[in-house]
Amino acid sequence: MKPHRTRFLSLTAVTATAAMVLAACSSSSSGTGSSSNGSKSPILIGTSLSLTGDFSADGKAFQRGYQLWASDLNSHGGLLGRQVKMVFLNDSSDPTTVATNYTKLIAQQHVSLVFGPFSTLLTVPAAKVAARYGYAFPEGAGGGPSAYQLNLPNLVNPSPPIADQLVPFAQWVASLPASQRPKTAAYPQVNDPFADPMTQAAEAILSKAGVKTVYSKIYPAENPDFKAGADAVAATGAQMVVLGAVDIPTSAAFIQAFEQQHYNPKIFAATSGPDQGSAFTSAIGGTGKATGIMVPGGWYGGIKNPLSQAMVTSYLAKYHGTASGINADVAEAYSVGQITAAAATATKGTDNKKIIAYWHSGVTIPTVQGPVKFNSSGQNTVAQKFIFQWQKGGNFAQVLPSSASGSVSVINPKPNW
Repeated sequence: MKPHRTRFLSLTAVTATAAMVLAACSSSSSGTGSSSNGSKSPILIGTSLSLTGDFSADGKAFQRGYQLWASDLNSHGGLLGRQVKMVFLNDSSDPTTVATNYTKLIAQQHVSLVFGPFSTLLTVPAAKVAARYGYAFPEGAGGGPSAYQLNLPNLVNPSPPIADQLVPFAQWVASLPASQRPKTAAYPQVNDPFADPMTQAAEAILSKAGVKTVYSKIYPAENPDFKAGADAVAATGAQMVVLGAVDIPTSAAFIQAFEQQHYNPKIFAATSGPDQGSAFTSAIGGTGKATGIMVPGGWYGGIKNPLSQAMVTSYLAKYHGTASGINADVAEAYSVGQITAAAATATKGTDNKKIIAYWHSGVTIPTVQGPVKFNSSGQNTVAQKFIFQWQKGGNFAQVLPSSASGSVSVINPKPNW
């Protein structure tokens, strides 16, 4: 998708965008990254992202989310009366490189603030570097238990904690009438602190409900043979598959192998991949192949949130496409910007120590993903948790919890590939 000149927005959209930016600008900060309010030089915000390597699809989506937030903020006067300038370094999806990058951003490039990378795997080493320098560390994609177990006060995440994100899905399956409930399930998982806790929590619930596990395997993170794993899953004939994936390539590899084997599980859910809009559907051969696939998350393009709707309008004006095609990573990244702007505005500066204190003051901050309120470990305790499903016509819809506003009926069973 190529950027183009920004379109004029309707009066309603302009009002919503202004409200979104104002809501984003209410909060606090402290540390070596502080700067004078009197200076009109840009506020430098640094981040390391996976622009190449295994997480590149997500890293590029995060970059787009950070850039969109900065652009929207700058078009409404910037932050603290100054423009925001994002500084991006490529970590190539490597934990060692990500630590080096944050050291460089803070100690050499002297950015005022930093934003987190993509994935729990990279967040853990990066957060430790930021903590050593006294920098606040807002991040939107490191929601695994290992990140929160660091108990670092500088680390906060506005996105839903991942460990229980598949709980609504598992509870729905468990509640199905016996005639509709799958009798067997497979749980292939890539070795990752994001994918595994979510998948294993679902398996525990479903096992108690009488769904027999016929396959459960964790694949190595380095050079896993997903084709062989997918063939092994297909050989079991499991009626349900819950795939512990962390990116589009993993999900696409399993789906393509299942299709080649003419294996059609009645229910298919993945922890990541299907939430990434048109990048996902393109990888698996079109929206028709996606129909029936489910994925957890805290955001999608059609969510009834005025801040989100304004962001979607801004995104489509800049990048084209459809609301359903927007990668959820964009909203996760955008929320990081919002909670940071809120803190800096409330504390009237970019002092990292004050920003951290503000986030832990019990305040609730509105974002495109919904309300955000942090506990001592940095988890968003009021995060919204939904299950989404690709439905006919390429519609990406909220389906669970069924009682939640905006949820539509689940397509069950999943159509054949």
